Amino acid sequence: MSTWSDYLNSKSAFVFELDDVLYPEKDYLLQVYYLFAQFMEYGEQVSASEMVPFMQQVYQTEGADEVFGKTAARFGLPEKYRLNFELLMHSAKLPLKLLLFQEILQFLQTVVVERKHIFLFTNGDASTQLNKIRQVEWHGLEQYLKVYFAAESELKPSPAGLLQILDEHQLDRADVLLVGRNEADRICAEQAGVDFLNVEKLLLT
Repeated sequence: MSTWSDYLNSKSAFVFELDDVLYPEKDYLLQVYYLFAQFMEYGEQVSASEMVPFMQQVYQTEGADEVFGKTAARFGLPEKYRLNFELLMHSAKLPLKLLLFQEILQFLQTVVVERKHIFLFTNGDASTQLNKIRQVEWHGLEQYLKVYFAAESELKPSPAGLLQILDEHQLDRADVLLVGRNEADRICAEQAGVDFLNVEKLLLT
């Protein structure tokens, strides 16, 4: 709890990445894989019950970028379905809501009670990220979020989008904390002159 209280006392604005910071990204990806497999079962008469675990395994061992190519090769899917896969990734209506990490939910609720700023500043494709955001169970917190997409300025580690946030909201660098997970987030914060916190420290409190 000391990590929470230390930063709540010393900062007035909190900037969060989305994937694997506010919620587990796999919860989105695995639902998209399920929907794609169902589509392929209908369109190409392949077994969705075999395709889903294969896609999960590729994701876990080789990463999301390899999933379509390896799945297409394994199940003999025509290349034309790559577009369907990408469209689903951008705009899928998920069967289940995306749930925030419990510790993050509690932290965000405390930030709101303390009347401090919450910004969502996320990397990646803007349409995909917006689709994720719309399907998160925010517990009413969405009305307090100000959302920025790095793709609309420059992707992190560029600090351009973060500097835009500081400028538009007239924030002092010393009052801002960027909460992320990866090296791009850390470098972005460093180049903008704001403090960085790896989200793991919040998830461990």
